[in-house]
Amino acid sequence: MSVEKISPKPWTIFQKIAFRIGFIYIILLVLPSGIFSIPPDFSWFEQWFDYDWTSLHYRDLYSIARYQPSFPQVSRWLGIPPLEGHSIWVTLLAMATVGGLLWTLLDRKRKTYNTLYYWSLVIARFRAGIGIIGFGFTKVLPVQMPYPSEGLLNTDFGDFTGQKIYWLSIGIVPWYQVFTGLVELTAGTLLFFRQTTVYGAALLFGALGSITLVNHVYDGGVQTYAFYFVIFGLYIFGYYVPRIYSLFILQRYTVPVDYWPTFAKQWQKVIRVGLKTLVIVLFIGVFYYLQLLNYWYDPYKQPSTPGVKALRGYYDVTEFKINGEEIPYSPIDTVRWQEATFEKWTTLTYKVNRPTLLDLSNGGGNPIRDIDRTFEIAGTGGGRRVFHYYADTVDHTLYLQDKIRKLDSAADPIGADWISEEAWKHIGDENRFIDPRGATARRAQEFARASRPSNRNKMILNYKTVDGGNRVILQGINENRDSLYVVLDRVDRQYLLSKSTLDAGKYE
Repeated sequence: MSVEKISPKPWTIFQKIAFRIGFIYIILLVLPSGIFSIPPDFSWFEQWFDYDWTSLHYRDLYSIARYQPSFPQVSRWLGIPPLEGHSIWVTLLAMATVGGLLWTLLDRKRKTYNTLYYWSLVIARFRAGIGIIGFGFTKVLPVQMPYPSEGLLNTDFGDFTGQKIYWLSIGIVPWYQVFTGLVELTAGTLLFFRQTTVYGAALLFGALGSITLVNHVYDGGVQTYAFYFVIFGLYIFGYYVPRIYSLFILQRYTVPVDYWPTFAKQWQKVIRVGLKTLVIVLFIGVFYYLQLLNYWYDPYKQPSTPGVKALRGYYDVTEFKINGEEIPYSPIDTVRWQEATFEKWTTLTYKVNRPTLLDLSNGGGNPIRDIDRTFEIAGTGGGRRVFHYYADTVDHTLYLQDKIRKLDSAADPIGADWISEEAWKHIGDENRFIDPRGATARRAQEFARASRPSNRNKMILNYKTVDGGNRVILQGINENRDSLYVVLDRVDRQYLLSKSTLDAGKYE
């Protein structure tokens, strides 16, 4: 490879020190999590070989694209609490500063770092591009902030956290969510090409800067990861700031770059084009296809299994008996259900005047099983209970589990073997509940594992529909093995919100 030095002008001492610190900072930022562990954790590299590349799940590529450095053991050495949030970036900057000053002492004669600066920009460009594209596709095909479920639409506004209000406010306008995803996708794509790098960096800084601020204001939970890309945007765009100032403010003749590699040999050209093509095909083409399959058949935040069609809807609780004793309606009663919903997926919710534990997550993560998908409960307090169910449509029985785990380890009144083998035959294999086109190796591996023990409230309820499906009768036992008899009357509730035209999942 021949090197062309466009500008031999020596750097100032300040420029050299700033670059040394910045270079080390960027290298530390792109190192995967666990590298600083003892012994080092190479799981990020190992996953490339663990995946079944013939049956990828979108989370496979997402796990490769979405990472940030962490320090699982540094805090133990220093005797301080675990490093979290922006303290990670501050710690890395401190490490880079020390390294940069030592570098200055050892390398005093160097006049410029044009070549090294260029390749550090390449590293920053592709790390930021891949990461933000993975971030953006969950909005381009809107699954990151789903449209509110029936239960959420009937939850009191004051029972939502600020984070939940923000996420729902984006979820109710899915085409705006698509737009924000396109902005992120565009920023990442522009970073893959040298001629458009400055535009991608500016877009990355602006878009992720606003996301960082919004998540701070609403306590959204992803402000640290969003700021991760702001740092990359600043580093890349910072290269062009003096040139932009010289051209547009001082109106001087300006050379856009100080170094541009020339690939003279054929093998160098093949490697360059091949690697860039691989990145673009894998993280734009394949990633889009996998995300599209996830959007159609297995949206990662909302349950993917279709619920019982005859039950779906919003209901008033017109009759409620526990242990044979009828409890009249009262908004302050701590036992009686006030209203209920059956979602289009396998969820029953009902409202009762009794507080519940608050899940402060954003409902994301990496859940495969519907029971672990928590967007319906995340950031939602008050008295709304959310139960996942398995439906035995032969014997018309629902086996329900609370989506919120209990904190105590008290004995389960219903027991672990609460679903009989006969009922499981009627229910079927949960891995096959979704459209076969949504099946992946990751999903099959998860369901091949034994069910993880969980401490959840459970109910077993028989269901019957009467009056053409306008009335549902539930009868069985609740989490304390009390007998339960509930009559639900369907209500055709109209909302001011327009129905979403971008519904994820297949539930028909």
